[in-house]
Amino acid sequence: MYSRRRGENLGLLLLLAQLFRVGFDNIPPVTLIAMVLNVFLFLSPIKPLLNVCISVHEAWNRQDWKRLFYSPFHHVDDWHLYFNMVSMLYKGILLEQRLGSTWFAYMLSVFSVMTGIIYLVLEMVLAELMHDPSYKMQCAVGFSSVLFALKVVNGYYNPGGFTYVMGIPVWEQYACWAELVAIHLIAPGSSFVGHLSGIIVGLLYIKGPLKKLMQACADIVSSSNYSRQQTRFNNRGYSGNSSSRYDTPYDRTGYTGGMTEEEQLDAAIWASLNNHGAHGDGRRPYSFGDPEQLNEEEIRQRRINRFAR
Repeated sequence: MYSRRRGENLGLLLLLAQLFRVGFDNIPPVTLIAMVLNVFLFLSPIKPLLNVCISVHEAWNRQDWKRLFYSPFHHVDDWHLYFNMVSMLYKGILLEQRLGSTWFAYMLSVFSVMTGIIYLVLEMVLAELMHDPSYKMQCAVGFSSVLFALKVVNGYYNPGGFTYVMGIPVWEQYACWAELVAIHLIAPGSSFVGHLSGIIVGLLYIKGPLKKLMQACADIVSSSNYSRQQTRFNNRGYSGNSSSRYDTPYDRTGYTGGMTEEEQLDAAIWASLNNHGAHGDGRRPYSFGDPEQLNEEEIRQRRINRFAR
């Protein structure tokens, strides 16, 4: 079993304080759900970290592809979780409000998997270029690669803003590169390749084909759902009820309700009498009985009166 050093979980307490400071009502739903998921899996991990971290050896050689889904949502310790979730909090608020919750959830799902795939490709390339098989053994966990991808996207949507990296103001669109170098200098044990994979995924989204592919997939799903809804509607509506009066637009029987010309004339006279006898407040000055209960003499007399006007 992998032993995680939790200490007193001070990072979790600080994260909770940060959430209360921002206010839960001010945190968009997908951002909040993503943060809760990360915290939950930190407290109750699916497996020990050595069994969820992603590497070329485990994912590619041993075909353990579940690590692509597990690794982004597990963290080494509470400080690792704290810094990632605080970053997620502010990036999520900006991007989810701009892109909408549905698309932002879609983006997080795709980025979580894509960063892992790019990480594996980079590690394999480095192993070949450096002739060093140890690159294939390097195992990484954490949400930071996804956060680097979000930082690239955020810089794209806010090109005029700037942020501070180690106290130095940096334009937002270049902040990801500055943070990549700064984090590697401050924390040499962090995954430089993992962070770089996040930047590449972000660039693939804003400058490459990733966004178009996501939109195409979303359109296919939307069209499929629309077709299923139309099929259900047709089964329940026009084609599903053979007794409808309006089965087809050219069905004269449906249009006339199955009445003969004589019956149609009687119904038209009755409707005309009712319309002429109605006041603006909906009340009628005369009281008529049910047309079916009228005798033939009354109907004949009303026909004469009708055409005499």
